[in-house]
Amino acid sequence: MLARIHSFWFGLLAGMGMVPFALAENHTLRLHHFLGPTSPAQTVLLEPFAQQLFEASNGQLDINIHPAMSLGGAPGDLYQQLIDGDVDLIWTLAGYHPGQFPRTEVFELPSVHFRSAYATNRAIYANFDLIAADYTEVKPLLVHVHGGNALHLKNRNVHSTADVQNLRIRTPSRTGSWLLEAWGAQEVSMPAPRIHGAFASNEIDAALIPFEIFSSLGLEDQVTETVQGSDGSRFGTSVFLLLMNKERYESLPANLRQIIDDQIGQDLYRNMGLAWDDLEAPGFRTHRERVNRLNLDTIYDFEALSELVVSRWIEDVATSGIDGDTLVREARRYIARYSRVITTLE
Repeated sequence: MLARIHSFWFGLLAGMGMVPFALAENHTLRLHHFLGPTSPAQTVLLEPFAQQLFEASNGQLDINIHPAMSLGGAPGDLYQQLIDGDVDLIWTLAGYHPGQFPRTEVFELPSVHFRSAYATNRAIYANFDLIAADYTEVKPLLVHVHGGNALHLKNRNVHSTADVQNLRIRTPSRTGSWLLEAWGAQEVSMPAPRIHGAFASNEIDAALIPFEIFSSLGLEDQVTETVQGSDGSRFGTSVFLLLMNKERYESLPANLRQIIDDQIGQDLYRNMGLAWDDLEAPGFRTHRERVNRLNLDTIYDFEALSELVVSRWIEDVATSGIDGDTLVREARRYIARYSRVITTLE
């Protein structure tokens, strides 16, 4: 009799849309990414984000994180895996998916990004309407950058733009490739986990990466000099994407979709920017004696070459009907605004 009473009330509540929260369905989501389980991407961003969703949903949203391409494929396959529904979420590098995020590229351009993940993240959030057309197939949760690409070299020294000519340099994106072309250097494309081996086998002379992953890639025994501006400026940056399968998101109950939406606003962009800026400091300090800070005259020479890349990008995206000039102008305006609050690595 008691069981029948419970069944009756449960059926009545369900019919009224009032099933108790504790009895609601749980959802396990698979998140795939290309870096290791101890990388800052997992420990600083993905694990805390998953925990916040788990707690906010009383355990209804449970994200299983699969690092280092452990579900198969290469880093360049992540976006298609998401679109196909093989995974529910991915964290990936925009540069691994050329042509997929043309508007978003503006934030990685050299001389557009300056030196702060915080400033550029805030600029991305403020201008998201301008790049939203890049994300019609997916649910964007976070679009962010790292602190910026320093030039890490093995057995080379750079004092002028002439010193980078003909060097074999790893870059993660097509705009990075254009920068190397403007420098007269040779592009070598590869995922970040391969950089250490490429240095060790003398496949590359240098790599454009931030300090944030310097130690996790074990580059202390390979890199003999790192170049950045005396003002902290970098040679562009990389854009990273935390994306969710759109159909999977829309299949969730409204209350769970709202919980996700509550976690992905301005605070996430700001906090992840600050976190990635903080992540630069330890690697910078460890490597301080090998950091070559270019004087302003030399920086201006490099920036003149960077402007060639910016102009090329504006012309390139115009062929797809994208107003690159407006994107560059607004990105720079907001990056300059938010750069007022960043700290300088000393």
